[in-house]
Amino acid sequence: MYIESFLEIIIPYITGFLETIGVIIITVASIKAIIGFIKNRLDFGNENLKIELAKALALSLEFKLAAEILKTVIIRTLDEFLILAAITFLRIIISFVIHWEVNAKEKEEVVEKGVKAK
Repeated sequence: MYIESFLEIIIPYITGFLETIGVIIITVASIKAIIGFIKNRLDFGNENLKIELAKALALSLEFKLAAEILKTVIIRTLDEFLILAAITFLRIIISFVIHWEVNAKEKEEVVEKGVKAK
């Protein structure tokens, strides 16, 4: 009973902290990407900028997903659970897509470097 009360008090602070870290990661990565984009004379084909931003977005989603998982501890109704489950599912799908895109871009770079070396 005491642990449950303690968790109800502390979990909103922990989840808020984790979500704030996710927002900070997105903000810093976006600023770096914008600066790099401007330095490269607005080159839309710069894959390194895309990969770095995608990695930051994936990391941010991991922090936000951790917050969602912690929120499951204090759920009281089925409606809250369904909303949380939908949010978690969407974040997992987005994270998967970002990881897949980053891996594909990195493999393309390896292949291109191998072809150029020949």
